[in-house]
Amino acid sequence: MPLRVQLVRNATLLVNVGDVTFLVDPMFSPPGENPPVPNTPNDRRNPLVPMPDVDVSHDAVVVTHRHQDHWDEAAAAELDADVPLFCQPADADAFAAEGFTDVRPVDEAAAFAGVEIHRTPGRHGHGQLAAEMGPVSGFVFDGEESVYVAGDTIWYDPVAETLDRFDPEVVVLNGGEARFVEGDPITMGVEDVAAVREATDAAIAVVHMDAINHCLLSREELRSAADGVHVPEDGERVGL
Repeated sequence: MPLRVQLVRNATLLVNVGDVTFLVDPMFSPPGENPPVPNTPNDRRNPLVPMPDVDVSHDAVVVTHRHQDHWDEAAAAELDADVPLFCQPADADAFAAEGFTDVRPVDEAAAFAGVEIHRTPGRHGHGQLAAEMGPVSGFVFDGEESVYVAGDTIWYDPVAETLDRFDPEVVVLNGGEARFVEGDPITMGVEDVAAVREATDAAIAVVHMDAINHCLLSREELRSAADGVHVPEDGERVGL
């Protein structure tokens, strides 16, 4: 199977590397099931949109961090308890407490079915707010070709260093320019995406939009402002 990324919804992805399918950041709640992210410019309940009709069959699960728009109660209830579940070390105990029996915290790197999985740095915002948002990670899936899923991060030096180190064929960015009433955005906006575009020759897909109340940058706005990137709709496969 060729290298392929499918956006499910928000940050939920199916990443195919060779014959292996990784389900990334599963959020399965129906629309309005969860409260709005507080202290934000609107009070719409989350998720804003339904799940598309997508087969989410997978070989393993990868969770970049445990914020509710990346891991929710619906996913915890639906996924098999014995699924191989890769995560950042800070989150391992919480997954085990939920009953998952094959939790595999990734310090620096791990392997699964011939794919090397590298955990990469992320900064979920600016200044003190980034510290308050807690640890976040990205992951590189390295097989015959490689995919860099950056996770919830802004553009900063370690993202550039990850691009230089792994030279991926595909980069997936979390856009949406998520923000609170005060402070700078905590995920990528137009300028961040443009900086990544400038730094790599990889194909770039931007997700994490139009699904959560505090993500204020829409797909339409990003498509109008950013050149040379894919902005998939929910359920869309991006063959890269």
